Amino acid sequence: MTGKNLRVVIFLLALLFACIGGWALMYPSSSNPKNIKYVLWKVGLYRVNLEVATTAMIGDPGREKLVVGKTKAQLRGRFGRLVTLAEASPYLRGCYQNSFWKERDVMFIGQSPWMVVLDDDKATNLVLIKGC
Repeated sequence: MTGKNLRVVIFLLALLFACIGGWALMYPSSSNPKNIKYVLWKVGLYRVNLEVATTAMIGDPGREKLVVGKTKAQLRGRFGRLVTLAEASPYLRGCYQNSFWKERDVMFIGQSPWMVVLDDDKATNLVLIKGC
């Protein structure tokens, strides 16, 4: 590698690190869906705490893509623990009973307020349970 090529490579690497550092400084909050750790988690390149991920999903306009069309096994692979209706908190069960999705097969992502509506073991809807 010639000296000129080496300088170009070093410059490009420095530019890459500056961009990543700038991104991390611009969106430092873990609950921001533009946070670099959350963005990398979405594409499978970084592990984040489930609570952090589900909190960031609230502001993520592309959150449905993480869930809809996925099987239970795929959802467990992405989120870890899925909670059945029987295991969910009384609040979440009550909201479900008074919802449009009553009588449908549902699971919750961990202990979060995210309810996944299933048809034939595939997610068809992602619902944020709040204020019911």
